[in-house]
Amino acid sequence: MNKKELMKKLVKMCDESARSLDYELVDVEYVKESGSYYLRVYIDKKAGITLDDCQSMSELLGEKLDKEDPIENAYYLEVSSPGLDRPLKNDRDLKRNLGKDIEISLYKPLENKKKFEGNLKFFTEDKIVIKINDDEMEIPRDAISVIKLALKF
Repeated sequence: MNKKELMKKLVKMCDESARSLDYELVDVEYVKESGSYYLRVYIDKKAGITLDDCQSMSELLGEKLDKEDPIENAYYLEVSSPGLDRPLKNDRDLKRNLGKDIEISLYKPLENKKKFEGNLKFFTEDKIVIKINDDEMEIPRDAISVIKLALKF
């Protein structure tokens, strides 16, 4: 099984497990670091993720992975919260964060800048619209490398 097929299968297994526990699957990574493989699963829920939530997901998913055995190599399973500075990767993430301040990083400069911060007003398939001070700015989605919540302390 190639990596793309494996990832598709892993995402499906992780999503089914997360939904059965009333969690939202945020992301799945399968990476090799320092000679070891890691399957990292990020989950969330409205009230936030606890250690008990991570343990429940790890136990359920671990049983499914052991049963179906889709990964050929030995690996470590890690389940965690995505953290406050996680990227907003899909429309579901963007919808949940409408009206919040976000940071956008671009692949190449737009108006001589590669980073923008503003209030997320709306989005379409092609663009993100943010309000910066009193002005609205449209940023093409294909120009965006990363979108994150603006963290203010």
